[in-house]
Amino acid sequence: MFDIGFSEVFVIAIVALIVLGPERLPKAARFAGLWVRRARAQWYSVKSELERELADDELKRSLRQAQDDLRSAQQQLRDGDRALREGVDDLNRRVAGTGAVAAAADDAAAAPRDPAALEDEALGDGASNGAASDRATAYAAPAHAAADTAHAEPSHLDYSGASQPDYRPSTAQTPNDERR
Repeated sequence: MFDIGFSEVFVIAIVALIVLGPERLPKAARFAGLWVRRARAQWYSVKSELERELADDELKRSLRQAQDDLRSAQQQLRDGDRALREGVDDLNRRVAGTGAVAAAADDAAAAPRDPAALEDEALGDGASNGAASDRATAYAAPAHAAADTAHAEPSHLDYSGASQPDYRPSTAQTPNDERR
């Protein structure tokens, strides 16, 4: 710190012995030692306080970084959850739509056929009159209309009558959700 060598300390001791004398020198040495100890204690106190503050600042910085990392991970999980829910909803809509198309096809197959069309098929000549083809088109129209309505987006999502189970995650709040 001050770079004082042995020779300088020896010169100071000789001068102090000459100036103070042999009676007051031990008392002055104790007094000087006391002040040196106080100065060292003060220096160590300041040094340890500064080190604690630096450690506290670094700890605070690391805590902020960890909080930021947790927030970003939480946001990623929310985004993933949202995308997953949208995918499940889309899949459920598709499954419900496919079920409606299959039901419409079953209804069309079970519908009574036009007798004139049956006669034309029975003749097998490939030629049919216009009235018979108009009647066949009229009978086929409901199945086609049902297929068009199956692809339309529902105005509200009602999964209560769906033939497939609903695999969407629960929306019930947990105690952790209340803290947000």
